[in-house]
Parts: sequence; structure tokens; C-alpha cells
Amino acid sequence: MPYRSLTLTRDWVAHRLREGGAREASEDDLPLFRHPEDHVPVPAAVLVPLVNREAGVTILLTQRTAHLHAHAGQISFPGGRVDPGDVDRIDTALRETLEETGLPRHRVEPLGFLPDYDIMTGFRVTPVVGWVEPPFPLAPDPFEVADIFEVPLAFILDPANHRRHSDQRDGRLRHYYSMPYGDRNIWGATAGMLHCLYRTLGRP
Repeated sequence: MPYRSLTLTRDWVAHRLREGGAREASEDDLPLFRHPEDHVPVPAAVLVPLVNREAGVTILLTQRTAHLHAHAGQISFPGGRVDPGDVDRIDTALRETLEETGLPRHRVEPLGFLPDYDIMTGFRVTPVVGWVEPPFPLAPDPFEVADIFEVPLAFILDPANHRRHSDQRDGRLRHYYSMPYGDRNIWGATAGMLHCLYRTLGRP
């Protein structure tokens, strides 16, 4: 069932994440890809920023610039690979978010994690869910980020907005989700992690 954004609180989201963290990720959570056992994935982390707007909780997303070598023009969470100096995955997610969007670290309260998400480019991504109280400054990196926008969390928690697709790539059948929102198409790993957030927060 869809949830109304206005009923969601920081403590409720944190509680659902703690409950969800105790379960194994299912095929519905991770429909795209799993690394083979003989592959050592590159560790990475992204921030899933939940913004506590007066009209309802939203999710902050970025659109990558068109000239980037990887995932050009796609919609994504702020984040990237783990650096040797990072203390943990939260540190990675907050550092990358500051670099990409200008959102200060102290404006984000980490609430928990979604299951790690493998992507075909060799990364294993840890999604860090954070709570953001407005107002906050943004200063997008013009090289990496073409736009920063927000999607109502209620839209993500409505299963009618989740579309599952299949196609062949490199001789392998793959599955992925998309969530068209207005004139934007959220798909691939970002949509997969949002689907996992939906299952964690809105599952029966």
C-alpha cells in the first residue's frame, strides 16, 4: 500500500531500517546483478538523502553531466568509491555527497543502511540512508552534476510507479527497474536501490 509522506518521521524510518537490516537481500531487492564468487568487487557507498520538507519527505537525487565517461546523463545518488582515508562507508557517502552537491556533512544524520548493491561495472555499493533537515546549501560540482532535484518519497513507496524490465547484454539476461518521474527516467542501479528502500519501508 502507498504511504503518505506526511506520516513518516525520522525515528520511524530508522526503526524500519533496523528491522530491514536483519534480513537477507532478496532477488526482488537486487534484480540486476551479483558478482561471481571469484571476483573481488570495488567497495563504494552512496547517500540516500531523505529531506524532511514541510509538504512531505523527499529524496534528493542528482543527474550526471552528459560528458562523463561512465553513466553519463543518468540519475543517481551522490556517492563513489571508498578512499583509503575513509573511516567507514558513512564517511565515504558523506565525503562524496559534499564533493558532488555541496551538502554539508553536518546537515546529514545517518539512519541506517540498505543491503549492498552490486553493479556490472565492478562495484559493490553500500547505500547509506540519511535524514536531512532544511534549509541547507547546495553547490553542485559542475563537472559531475548537471542537476539536483527531489522526488517525493510517497512516489517511491507507491508500487504502481515501479516497472520491471528484462534485456540481453553480453549474452546474459538481466533484469532492472525503472521509475519514470515527470520527464526524468530513474532506472538501473538507482531504481534498484529505491525499490529496496520501498521494500524496507513499505513492505507488508
